[in-house]
Formats: sequence, structure tokens, C-alpha cells
Amino acid sequence: MSIDNTYLQLVGDLKERIRQSQQRAALAVNTEMLELYWYIGNVISSQIKNAGWGAKIIDRLSADLKNEFPDVRGFSVRNLKYMRAFADAYPEFVQGGIAQLGDSILQPSAAKSQHAEKQNNEFVQPLVAQIPWSHHTVILDRIKSASIRSYYIQKTAENGWSKDVLVLQIENKLHERQGQAITNFERTLPKLQSDLAKETLKSPYLFDFLGIGEDIQERELEKALVQHIRKFLLELGKGFAYVSNQYHLQVGNDDFYLDLLFYNFHLHCFVVFELKVGEFKPEYTGKLNFYVNAIDEQIKSKEDKQTIGVLLCKTPNETVIKYSLKGIESPLGVADYQLPKKLKSEMPTIEELESAMGKLK
Repeated sequence: MSIDNTYLQLVGDLKERIRQSQQRAALAVNTEMLELYWYIGNVISSQIKNAGWGAKIIDRLSADLKNEFPDVRGFSVRNLKYMRAFADAYPEFVQGGIAQLGDSILQPSAAKSQHAEKQNNEFVQPLVAQIPWSHHTVILDRIKSASIRSYYIQKTAENGWSKDVLVLQIENKLHERQGQAITNFERTLPKLQSDLAKETLKSPYLFDFLGIGEDIQERELEKALVQHIRKFLLELGKGFAYVSNQYHLQVGNDDFYLDLLFYNFHLHCFVVFELKVGEFKPEYTGKLNFYVNAIDEQIKSKEDKQTIGVLLCKTPNETVIKYSLKGIESPLGVADYQLPKKLKSEMPTIEELESAMGKLK
């Protein structure tokens, strides 16, 4: 190996090490802040419940803390209330002694000894600790169910969602759509791959970002999705990479063009998407099965896992879909999608004009 190649490899390794160190440092800072906020919230909650403090004590505490730490943000009344809600929502966020620190404000020596115990024994729930505080406030504001909160915490940690993306996913009720596609994966894929593939798909997919109505042709829908590929990838979920639309396949002397081809790096396989603007028909699965087999034969490598096919269409009759998938050996899924409701014309109607004119009289 030449010196240049050795140097480039060395620099690459150092860059990766630095990035990993930065990520660990950021996570450590976030964890420490969350511990502090949990502790403050736990003190407030326990004192209000057990010591008879009134809720107004939060106003006084906010003023005192801001006076003592004028350069430190985060001690507003609103944020202290979030801290209390955080501690109540995750009573076991920090274990190993810190949950007993409710009285330590009045017992400095006890606090010191328990802090040492904390250093040795505490266990921080890993997923909760990976989520920034701003994300926690969104989840606390919008979700009351503990199980659904856990779902969005997990997905945020897995996907690295920004706050805005988290809000979007909550508003779009991802937890109700994830894993809802109708598939034959249990029969056609190994257990682990089947579970992962099933969880990767959703139904319905929401295409509100397209800005088009429902009265369109399939090629128009395909073109719109490609034009908004970044938003489409966000809706598809983590791991998808766009390969091509109208991907050309030559089988014998015949030419075929599949609608959309992706690769999923978590599933380690190609994923074929076929689009239909109408309701599901049994013959659609035969065509999709053909495309999946062709991709497996022509472009799948030995390292790739079996190609998956996904049909996006209207799915009013699940029984027909299940019957259609029953005898097919390729892994296929069928999912619904939603377009924006028919866009209202920008021009006012005659009735709207008459109403407006009447108000001017």
C-alpha cells in the first residue's frame, strides 16, 4: 500500500473516531441535562403531592432559579412544568438512588453521598436519554398514552427525526399505520426478515405533500412522487434509497418498465413499487410478482436478500387481497395510500361572489 493510500485510510479512520466521540459527548450532555430536569421535576412533583406545596410554588421556584443562574436557560415556569410532567411520565427514568433525592435540597450531605451512589449504580433508560428535550416536550404535549409515547421515542431515536418531523409523524398518526400493509411475508421470508419487512411497510401511505387531487393517472402520480422524492423517502421511512422510476427490464425480446425501484439498506434488498390509482384487482399481483422475479434474476447480487414487491392502490376488500397473495411465493405487500382531498378552485364561485357583494351593500 502506498503512503498516500495509507494516509487517506488513516485520516478516514480518525474522522470516523472524531465523529463517534462527538456523538458520545453530545449524548452524554443530553443525558446529564435530562437527569437534571427529571430530578427537578421529581422534586416539584413529590413536594406538591406529599408536602402540600401548591402549584404556585413553580412560579416562585422559577424566579429563584433564574435569579441564581441568570445565564442558564430552561428555568421558565413553562419548562419547570414540563420537568414535572417528564418526571411523572417516566418515574423510573433514572434508577439506583436518584429517585430518593426528593428531600436532598434540605440534606446536602445526603445528596452528596447519593450522588456518588448515582455515579456507580444508576441506569438511564437508553432510548429516553437519546431524545433531545425539545422532542420530549412535543411528546408530552401531544401524547397521553404511555405505550404510544414509547413508540415515538423509539422511532425518534432510530430515525434521528428533527422536532418538525416528529410533529409531522405524530399528526399523521404513524403509530396507527406502521405495519398495517397486507403481506405474505410470514410465508415467503425468514422470520427475522419477515418481521422487519412487515414493520417497514405501512398503510395507508400519506401523499399530502404532492398537492394533487385524486383524479389523476398513474404516470402523473409516479411523476409527482419522483419530483418530491425527498418527501416521498421520508414517508417511506428509514433505509430506503431511490434507484429509478420506469426501470427498464428486458426479458427475452420483450421490454418492461416497472414504476419505482428502491433499495432498502436495513432489509438489504431491492423493493419494487407499483402504483395503481384505482381499487385492487387480483391480476395486479401477478404483474408485480413477475417484476420481483425479474429483479431477482437480473440485478440482485448474492449478498442481497430476496426482492420485495409493494403494490400501492385502494384496498377496500382485504379478503380479495389475501386470496390473491395466497399462492404467490415472492414476498409481496399491498398498501393503501391517501392523496390530498380535491383541491378547491382558487376562483370564487358565483354564490361566494354574490355573498361578498351582499355584504358590501
